[in-house]
Amino acid sequence: MFLSVFDIFKIGVGPSSSHTMGPMLAAARFLEALRAARQREPGSAPPVRIAASLHGSLAFTGKGHATDRAVVLGLLGYRPETLDPEEAGRREAALRETRLIEVPGLGPLAFDPDEDVVFDYGPPLPGHANGMVLRSFDAAGNLHLSETYYSIGGGFVLTERELSHASLKGSDAEVSRPYPFANAAEMLAMGEASGLGIAAMKRENETAGGDSALDTRLDHLWSVMDACIERGLSTDGTLPGGLKVRRRARAIHQALLAERGGNTIQPHAVNDWLSVYAMAVNEENAAGGRVVTAPTNGAAGVVPAVIRYYRDHCVGASRQGIRDFLLTSAAVGGIIKSNASISGAEVGCQGEVGSAAAMAAAGLCAALGGSNAQIENAAEIALEHHLGMTCDPARGLVQVPCIERNGLGAIKAVAAASLALRGDGVHIVPLDACIETMRQTGIDMSVKYKETSTGGLAVNLPEC
Repeated sequence: MFLSVFDIFKIGVGPSSSHTMGPMLAAARFLEALRAARQREPGSAPPVRIAASLHGSLAFTGKGHATDRAVVLGLLGYRPETLDPEEAGRREAALRETRLIEVPGLGPLAFDPDEDVVFDYGPPLPGHANGMVLRSFDAAGNLHLSETYYSIGGGFVLTERELSHASLKGSDAEVSRPYPFANAAEMLAMGEASGLGIAAMKRENETAGGDSALDTRLDHLWSVMDACIERGLSTDGTLPGGLKVRRRARAIHQALLAERGGNTIQPHAVNDWLSVYAMAVNEENAAGGRVVTAPTNGAAGVVPAVIRYYRDHCVGASRQGIRDFLLTSAAVGGIIKSNASISGAEVGCQGEVGSAAAMAAAGLCAALGGSNAQIENAAEIALEHHLGMTCDPARGLVQVPCIERNGLGAIKAVAAASLALRGDGVHIVPLDACIETMRQTGIDMSVKYKETSTGGLAVNLPEC
């Protein structure tokens, strides 16, 4: 299975890749399925109404993640990567007045956003913790079409049939790749046999499909990440959702800028720079802003923060270094996604911030000239020290502890890369073993700690 760098890093909107972007994509896919059904059976009774039900983690934390609104926007035809917030807001308001969706090729369909999106707090659907069912009905009230979708993390969406056939596919899945590594051991072996670095192998895999604009697309990815950091660093206010979390990135950044050139700067202040870059991204994400999954929205701040640290604080940083960072990070993220999970609803936050830290550590190590063995070591160190981390967001919002957690994930990533660069790549625990440990830990973890907000910090915060 090949997962492109642009599968791992997707441009979208907050606050969640699995609870916002995924359901939006699923709803848009359901419209496509309806159109296909009408073309196959033009004489059958047409659909006149749509309804949706959310299950498992999508139900328990769907309100905090704006999952119901994501379904609405998907049924209005929007997709995360091209969403115009102002236009979407106007069309959503109109839908709430008319309770009708005008779908090209299908005609008007009845849909009440307040009644036709049901949060089902019963047992989750069997395929994944993030499940949803979309249904259409004819004029007589008979079921016209039903499709089950699973939002499996990072904006990836599979139908029930696709999931049962293990058919997660990335970009240009049928193209033959010169270095088709499925795990870290194969990646290291192919690198040794070819004499290529991980970024170079990943580049060869990406361009095998004829992508002649790879560098331009990588530069655009980074520009979107960096723009998100800048918006977060320049915005004050209180985040939506009811927790009344104040944005802090701007004030911290201003303080750090004021301290520059002074005589009282502590060496550990570099950690504050890492944290503020990550927090800026995740405050934007919590506000529903434009972000890049890295590999998820909940962990979207770690990789951009470490790239910004590399660009602004590391000697010898270059544009090519940023490209190698992204390619290497995506290689590691693809291995984790393929062999374990990046979904907090499936394995807890070890699969989100833990995976992001592993990706960032690998990317920084590569950008700083690390060998393949050192890069694999850096990823393993970062992931190992996130094992067992729970996902227990207060009120189902991607705010507490998520925003600060991204800052600490970035700090761990840099520390892991630095430790790996001080060694020769020889270490005790292989990255593949660490990934498998994360998978097993996620299986054993109580559902209370897997993005349901029914345990941990989510239930132990005092009422304010």
